[in-house]
Amino acid sequence: MGKLFGTDGVRGVANSELSPELAFKLGRAGAHILARGGTNTRMVIGKDTRISGDMLEAALAAGICSAGIDVLMLGVMPTPAIAYLTRELKAAAGVVISASHNPVDDNGIKFFSSSGYKLPDEIEADIEALVMDDCDGVPLPIGKGVGRSYRVHDAVERYVGFARGTVETDLSGLKIVVDCANGAAYQVAPRVFSELGAEVTPIYNHPDGININDGCGSTHPEALMEAVISTGADLGLAHDGDADRVLAVDANGRLVDGDQIMVICARHLKEKGLLAKNTVVVTVMSNLGLHLALRDSGIQVVETKVGDRYVLEELLCTGARFGGEQSGHIISLDHNTTGDGIITALQLLSVLRESGQPLDKLAAQMEKLPQLLVNKPVSDKNRVMNSPVLAKAIKEFELAMGGKGRILVRPSGTEPLVRIMAEGKDMRQLEDIVYRLANIIQEL
Repeated sequence: MGKLFGTDGVRGVANSELSPELAFKLGRAGAHILARGGTNTRMVIGKDTRISGDMLEAALAAGICSAGIDVLMLGVMPTPAIAYLTRELKAAAGVVISASHNPVDDNGIKFFSSSGYKLPDEIEADIEALVMDDCDGVPLPIGKGVGRSYRVHDAVERYVGFARGTVETDLSGLKIVVDCANGAAYQVAPRVFSELGAEVTPIYNHPDGININDGCGSTHPEALMEAVISTGADLGLAHDGDADRVLAVDANGRLVDGDQIMVICARHLKEKGLLAKNTVVVTVMSNLGLHLALRDSGIQVVETKVGDRYVLEELLCTGARFGGEQSGHIISLDHNTTGDGIITALQLLSVLRESGQPLDKLAAQMEKLPQLLVNKPVSDKNRVMNSPVLAKAIKEFELAMGGKGRILVRPSGTEPLVRIMAEGKDMRQLEDIVYRLANIIQEL
């Protein structure tokens, strides 16, 4: 990746690393690269609920309009909804202003192509080069050549209708608690499930600009677990700030993660003859229990590096249509071009309905091996990852596990963190390994 673009667009602290000036340049460069010379002369912009979203939206739209391209403003919408509406509105490109599950101080800008897919590295590199060159050579039209900005007032209705149309399931009689993370799902998610007949109790659905992901959502599911039990719900669903992820909670208050959701949905798809290439694409972070469960079902598993962009690349390369991450970022190319938390939830609910089994029974199809993950803040991820001391320690710990576990140490693609993951059958051993690796990293 370049200096600006990471694994999921441009990220940084809003009004500092990700300034309005940078957003303006990204708008100009993105419009020039993605919309020049085509028949589609408009781009869509959507955002999550962060307080900095308005500021960055205004700057980004100004940059796009200054390049002679019209802007369709969607307002607060889930990231996958923006991907869908880019296609639906026949735009040249879509732009998302969100930092997903990150804290409120952060924000991000990422682009979708006209087909609703994230951009390949080479096109992001072209945009970045223009930005770094101060957009030299990008035309500055005047008069009627300047772009206009329009509000799309029915964006929510369009996406709700699309999401509902991905299933033929009546949810009547189901009691569901939905944690909206005070983010982009707050309007859409409760409405989709309610309109399909479910009795919905929404929580964390009152965003105020600064409470996104704050002790809630898919990164903090504890409150949802309690709410499911206290309300006597059949299950709970937790989205993240931009609603491209979903985790579930069963009626007993137990978390059902992305690996378990993929096993449930993949086995159901296979039974119906709908699992393309008989393959599921996952990342190296997926639990070994997923591999065992899918192998027992005769399903092939393909592994990629961590990051939904790599899952998507492998799906497109192999012709498979289903895959995702343990975090709940799950892609079903039969329905959308990117991870979609609401549509994933609908697929899961469809399995519940068609199988007649509760979520805890379905989740039991996969036995999770103990897995311990610790995030270690660092100042220089490259120095840590290139350390021979760390490499030697990892090799020694893996030998000590005797082939009955694994260790994965990797840099975050979006935050100044190194993630330490150990997996095996002995939790005490995992705790010791992770603790000692964290201390080694701290000393580097």
